[in-house]
Amino acid sequence: MSSSRQTPELIEFPCHFEYKVFGPGNDASFIDSVQSAVSSVVLVSRDAMRQRNSSGGKYQCVSVLVSLQNRRQLDKIYARLRLVDGLKYIL
Repeated sequence: MSSSRQTPELIEFPCHFEYKVFGPGNDASFIDSVQSAVSSVVLVSRDAMRQRNSSGGKYQCVSVLVSLQNRRQLDKIYARLRLVDGLKYIL
């Protein structure tokens, strides 16, 4: 027996969504690359971004707050962020 039920969406669109991207510490080009990756899908300014170094300074977390209109934008940004040089982890 096949089921045609769809999994319910956990996120309702449009919405604000925050990406957290981890990479090498003290690397300004990483922040630029994150901004470029996100901006290739939706425009984002530096005002919508925060950067924080780890306690040892080896890593940094770049948080980016965006306004998304649909699931396609959400997935596309994740795909573009995976291509950023130095990427360690994405939340």
